Amino acid sequence: MIDASHNAAGLQRGELVTRVPVAGTKASMAARTSTFGLLERIREGDRAAFDLLFDKYRRRLAILIYYKLDPRLRQTADVDDIMQETLLRAFRSIGTFQYRTPGSFLSWLSRIADHVLVDTVRFEGRERRNGGERVPFRSDSNPAGLEPADSHTPSRVLAEQEEYASLLARLDNLPEQYREVILLAKVEGLSTSEVAERLGKSRESTALLLHRAVARLRRILEAAP
Repeated sequence: MIDASHNAAGLQRGELVTRVPVAGTKASMAARTSTFGLLERIREGDRAAFDLLFDKYRRRLAILIYYKLDPRLRQTADVDDIMQETLLRAFRSIGTFQYRTPGSFLSWLSRIADHVLVDTVRFEGRERRNGGERVPFRSDSNPAGLEPADSHTPSRVLAEQEEYASLLARLDNLPEQYREVILLAKVEGLSTSEVAERLGKSRESTALLLHRAVARLRRILEAAP
């Protein structure tokens, strides 16, 4: 059985609290591998820090992209390709990002993904009219495709981590409003006030909705074989 508390709480992982570094201590390492610390390392020219940073958010971003993608487009547009394009654009413009809150980086990635999805919809429509075909990024099944920005694709992550694939199935079983509030609060990492603003609801009604949504998800997870 999948541990319900692990999955429900684990959705919001990916941020470590940045502490004042103390040489030779765990606090120093935590600061270096927190989102803020990794961003600082990237600005110093540390290319490896970029890979570490996206490792922290890849799974959550993959889930967000999956649900942002229109179900009709999931048959023709690949989540992996959208992820790769999102990462590529993020890499090119990482210098413009300003860290504000623990959830600000994933929100930034999510906005980039939104632009990629808009471009994907436009491209799909244009190609259907012209009779063309998308050229997906390179993968094991498509060795002739374009070189991806990162070879560790979301589909591989989800395949390697069965709990995430299972979690997608469980999220699909939620009512739409429950799934939406969980994605905003537990996956994207928005505060209750930010979720309320996004949904056009009061903070109190949003908090109640989130409580009910998490409770429903927990029951679904507990009932899973």
